[in-house]
Amino acid sequence: MIKTKAVFIVMIACFINSKLLAQFIHIKTQHNSLIFQVDSNNKLYQTHYGKYINQTQGLEKMTVVFNEAYPSFGNGSSDEVAVMATHSDGTMVTDLFYVSHEQNKQANLQSTVIHLKDEKKDFYVDLHFNAYTAEDVIEQWTTISHKENKEVVLSQYASSAVGFLATNYYLSHFHGSHSKEMMFAEEHLTNGVKTIETKRGVRTTEYENPSFMLSLNGKAKENEGEVIAGALAWTGNFRFAFQLDDKNRCQIISGINPFASDYKLKAKEKLETPRMVLTYSDEGKNRASINLHRWIKKYNLRAGDQARSIVLNSWEGAYFSFDATRLKAMMDGAAEMGVETFVLDDGWFGNKYPRNNARAGLGDWQVNQKKLPAGIEDLIQYAESKGMRFGIWLEPEMVNLRSELAEKHPEWIIQRKNDRSPLLERNQLLLDLSNPKVQEFVFNVIDELLTSHPRIAYVKWDANRHVQNFGSTYLEQDKQSHLFVEYTKGLEKVLERLVKKYSRTIFQACASGGGRVDLASMRYTHEFWASDNTDPYERLFTQWGTNHIYPPIATAAHVTKSPNHQTGRQTSLKFRFDVAMGGRLGMELRPEDMDEEEVKFAKEAIATYKSIRPIIQFGDLYRLLSPYDQNGYAALNYVSENKKEAILITYSLNHHRRYERCFVKMAGLNPDAVYEVEEINKESNKSVIGFDKQLVSGEILMDRGIWVDLRKPLQSAVFQLTETN
Repeated sequence: MIKTKAVFIVMIACFINSKLLAQFIHIKTQHNSLIFQVDSNNKLYQTHYGKYINQTQGLEKMTVVFNEAYPSFGNGSSDEVAVMATHSDGTMVTDLFYVSHEQNKQANLQSTVIHLKDEKKDFYVDLHFNAYTAEDVIEQWTTISHKENKEVVLSQYASSAVGFLATNYYLSHFHGSHSKEMMFAEEHLTNGVKTIETKRGVRTTEYENPSFMLSLNGKAKENEGEVIAGALAWTGNFRFAFQLDDKNRCQIISGINPFASDYKLKAKEKLETPRMVLTYSDEGKNRASINLHRWIKKYNLRAGDQARSIVLNSWEGAYFSFDATRLKAMMDGAAEMGVETFVLDDGWFGNKYPRNNARAGLGDWQVNQKKLPAGIEDLIQYAESKGMRFGIWLEPEMVNLRSELAEKHPEWIIQRKNDRSPLLERNQLLLDLSNPKVQEFVFNVIDELLTSHPRIAYVKWDANRHVQNFGSTYLEQDKQSHLFVEYTKGLEKVLERLVKKYSRTIFQACASGGGRVDLASMRYTHEFWASDNTDPYERLFTQWGTNHIYPPIATAAHVTKSPNHQTGRQTSLKFRFDVAMGGRLGMELRPEDMDEEEVKFAKEAIATYKSIRPIIQFGDLYRLLSPYDQNGYAALNYVSENKKEAILITYSLNHHRRYERCFVKMAGLNPDAVYEVEEINKESNKSVIGFDKQLVSGEILMDRGIWVDLRKPLQSAVFQLTETN
């Protein structure tokens, strides 16, 4: 009764205000404001997004500088539109007007729903907002519905539209390909439309990531200037359109990519779009990153408050060639070094079509009797006898043509129709997750494995191809364009069921490396595999880009063999560890290939990481020196939320001149505190700073800076700072 009354009051107020003066809808966090205005004609416009505005009096006198809150095709309000619909009578004009809104505030969350309706038709759009006070993060998504006589065809259905006014704009975004994901790029926006999008259907983030940072009034800086950061919670095709017009307004429309995805909506059916997540900072990029990291760990990552274990994955140490004896030998070495979880990767399944290479076996998830005659349980017991947990690799969305599954259910495969030959990628095809039967099969693959072996503690979920064959035997002929969307929804349904049933099982999102580094995947997983490229030099660039948006706790980073399998680059074990320590530390090699000194160093490094793990995984990350700059250094520091502890990691990428050294100013410390600074994870007793284990104030470390004696290429140093009483 109370809620109904509140809504009624809002509606009455809207009616009065529509006749007398503009009404404002204020969506707010501690430091951010997103404000909409309902004008005298009941049109809804955005009037502000940025720094928090406490006193809005007089805002109604300002000229409205932004487009409609959710621009539609056919009313002339914008070149780029959020919604485009072909109505049941064939008309394509949609003109949305404000009807009412509701707002509720509970603890850290303010929720808002704004109801819009077409002027002439029973066509409705609801704009939803969740504003998280402490984290300065706002989520937006939409629901679209209608009560028309026939289906309405949606050819665009964005999650959000947000606008800005500045003198100029610099866009930072993240691109790449297999083994070179999340490469950082910044460019000046000019008039027109800049799009960031993917059309690949699966493992979509390997090429362009659904995230960005937009700097206003100048190039982005780490700790000063206005920056908007955004990310879309969708693991399928996405599209961001940045439109800069002749008034120097910038509008960003974000959501599902409408490419080949016309969506037919029945009467009274609702389409809910994915969430667009935004934050604003007037303290540069780093504050925007911290906002997102804190929000993700609290609201968008499974068990974001729990420490991640140190993993040894079998892939680069064994590939497809292993048996129980080899795996147990790897476990012996892993346990000796202090690894906490052993993960068996690809190659453990298939009998009629054994998985001895990438050409056969996908889809046949029975234990390979030749390789593992004693089964999975034997390996689980052995891992546990060594004090470790056991994990396993799966690729349940995929199928090889040489498999029993493909023979039994060819209709479950996404395929080009009319007897067109299938297009193979990594010798495999994709199961059609728009089909509920396929969803049930994929769920059962995991469910039966975890039910039969309840002590499996970790699942690595891989996906090694994208959608090239476009066609579904399940979807109706006139709804083939739903495939991209329904596949992604089907995947999320499966993951949702698994999360509920196996709440304690750790899940990793892997897709040929970083193909599923996105907020949607992170709702169902504890971490992601950032890249198949494990070269530590290359990983510095990947992790630098990745951690602009996504937190280190979710970034799996492994120490592998040298020379590196992907690049052939030779690096020291220390450098490999110091790079992998920047995220969730793991290993991916055969311990028996390491000599005695390497094992000793690895054991000490793992123990060191365990001691600093809370700071790395739960602290705030500050980017100090970028590997993309031309000075040949990189530096990061991690600071606990109470600022009593910190970790500084510095890297030398190139050879430096005789007197040239790494000069770095830390960030995020308490300037009034005094810290003991100790170099850790050293190869020798000699320190690369002249004040090892001595006391320095936070103010000196941040404002004066320190000189780190790194000169050779691929050198690194790690320092622990502890506040003294």
